Amino acid sequence: MTTYFKNIFAGGGSLVVGMGISLRYFFMPVVTSCYPRETPPIPPRYRGHIDLVYDPETGKDRCIVCGSCQKACPSGCISLEGEKLEGAKKKTLTRYELDFTRCSLCGMCVEACPTEALTFSREYNLAGFDAKDYHFDLVRRLKERP
Repeated sequence: MTTYFKNIFAGGGSLVVGMGISLRYFFMPVVTSCYPRETPPIPPRYRGHIDLVYDPETGKDRCIVCGSCQKACPSGCISLEGEKLEGAKKKTLTRYELDFTRCSLCGMCVEACPTEALTFSREYNLAGFDAKDYHFDLVRRLKERP
């Protein structure tokens, strides 16, 4: 019989301790943000998917179509093509596709680029219902950018 009352008092004590913790956190400021209405600040070291860098001197991208980013990518999510135009000294990038569904955001492609033609984007709110939404044509994206 005494163990019965000991268990009741021990349970009541733990109930009071638990309610005290709940009451303390009830009066603390709210930590949760209402996401669609309040956008969280993006950290400066955030890594989104890769993007081509615009060169203001030439008016094009900096890519020389060497393929080092494609070779350095461990997940094989980069495919690129270039062609040599008449009168041009270097190849011109014609197609640069990124399969973001396979990308591991390791950054090896950005580090391997000799001309610093790749950078990480600041896009973080990527949502879609189809895998095709995550296949990016980076040449087209660069041309559409203001």
